[in-house]
Amino acid sequence: MKTFHHLAFGLLLAVSSAALAQDAAPPAQPEAQASEGLEVTVSDDSEWQDLGIAITVFATDADVPTRTNAGSTSALGRALSSVVAADLKNNGLFKPAGPGGLPQPSFDQVREPNYPIWSMRSADMLVQGYVHANPDDTLTVGCYLFDVALKQPLAKAGWKVNPQDWRRAAHKCADMVYSRLSGESPFFDSRIAYIAETGPKSHRMKRLAVMDSDGANMRYLTSGQATALTPRYSPDYSKILYLSYLNGEPSIYIYDLRSNTQKLLLRSKNPTLAPRWSPDGKWVLYSMAIAGNTDIYKMPASGGQATKLTDSPGIDIGGSFSPDGSKIVFESDRSGSQQVYVMNADGSGQHRISFFGGRSATPEWSPRGDQIAFTHIAGNLRIAVMSPNGRNMRYLTNSWQDEAPTWSPNGRIVQFFRTEKNSGVTSIWQVDLTGRNERKLPTPVGASDPAWGPVRP
Repeated sequence: MKTFHHLAFGLLLAVSSAALAQDAAPPAQPEAQASEGLEVTVSDDSEWQDLGIAITVFATDADVPTRTNAGSTSALGRALSSVVAADLKNNGLFKPAGPGGLPQPSFDQVREPNYPIWSMRSADMLVQGYVHANPDDTLTVGCYLFDVALKQPLAKAGWKVNPQDWRRAAHKCADMVYSRLSGESPFFDSRIAYIAETGPKSHRMKRLAVMDSDGANMRYLTSGQATALTPRYSPDYSKILYLSYLNGEPSIYIYDLRSNTQKLLLRSKNPTLAPRWSPDGKWVLYSMAIAGNTDIYKMPASGGQATKLTDSPGIDIGGSFSPDGSKIVFESDRSGSQQVYVMNADGSGQHRISFFGGRSATPEWSPRGDQIAFTHIAGNLRIAVMSPNGRNMRYLTNSWQDEAPTWSPNGRIVQFFRTEKNSGVTSIWQVDLTGRNERKLPTPVGASDPAWGPVRP
C-alpha cells in the first residue's frame, strides 16, 4: 500500500504507482511542508465563499519535457493550478480566481510573493506553487498558501510523484488549502468506484469502473460479460467488493487493485444483494433471500462461515456499519413498507428509526458518525439525511429519481446517482450538506451505484 514518507528537508510527500523512493531528496528549490487542519462540523459555507482566493499558474525552474500527459513543466504548471482551482470551485466550497488572467509569479516569487499586487486585486488568500522535473523522471510539486492581509504563509507542502500521478499532487494541494481554511478534513485526493452503464434500457451493460474524485483517470475493471453492481472500496483502498451476475447466479467478488485480479467470496443460487465492508475490513455484510425471506448475513472477508444477523418476516437489505463498527444501519419492510432500522453489530437491538412518512431505503452511515444518508421515497426519490436516532430529517435533493447515497471521506458531501425520466440514463451527482451546491460528475458513459473511497494513503 502506498504511504507518504517524511524527509529531513521539510515534509516531502512521496507518491508512486509502484514502489516509493525511500531515499528521495528534494531539489534546490522552495521547501515545502504540510500543515494539518482541525476536524469540525461546518454547515454553512458562506464565509468561505466570501474569501477572495487567487490561484496562480505553478512556476518552474526550467521548462523541460515531462512524461506526463500534460506536456512540459511549464504546461504542467498550468494544468496543476487548474486542477487545484477546479477542486475548490466545483464543489461549491470556495469561489477562487485564476489561474487564467492573473499575474504569473516567477520561480523565485513562489515562496516570497509580491503582496501589494494581490492586495490591489482584493485577494484575501493566495495559492502559489512550483513543479520541478527530477533526473529520474519523477516530479517534485510544491504548494503554498499565503494570507495576503497578514503578509505571511499559512501552509505549505510538497510531494514527489511519478509522472502518471501528477493530478494527485494537485488534489493534495487543494486538500491542504481546503483543510487550512475550512478546518475540515480533506477529501479531494480520493477515488470513486461506480457502475458504468451502456446500451439500451432493456439490455444495459454494467461494468465496474473507477475514477478520481473529479472524474479524471477513469478506467474499467470488468469487461461487461457479467453484470456488476454495488461496489465498495475496502478501508485500506487495496480492494473493491462488488456483486456480479453471470448466467443468473449472483456472486460476491473482491477485486484486488494491486494485482488486478479478483477472488470469489460467495456464490449462491439464491438472490444476493448489497455486499458491504466493516470499518476494519475484516467482515463483509450481504443480504440473501431464502424461501422468500431476505436477511442480512455477516461473514469473514477472508471467507468462511456466515452468521445470520436478522430473522424477521419480509425483506432486510443493505447494512452500513457505523464508523466505530459497533452498529449497523439497514432497510427492512417488516413494518409493511421500506424503512430504516439500526441494530448492534451482532444483530441485537434491532429498532426502526425512520418515522416521517413515505418509504426509506439505502441508508449509509456518515464517516463522522453523526448522520445517516438515505433515499426517501414519497412520489419522487430524493436524497435525505437524518441523525442516527431518526431525528432532524432534511432533504438534500429535489429531483425525480435520486438514490443510493455515498459519503465523501470527510462526511461533508453526499454522492448519489440520478435517473432521467423515460430514457433511464443514469449519472453521478453530488451535493454538500447545505443542499445548495449540487454538481454532476463527468463520466464518459452512464453511471450508477457510486462508492466514494477514503482519502488515499
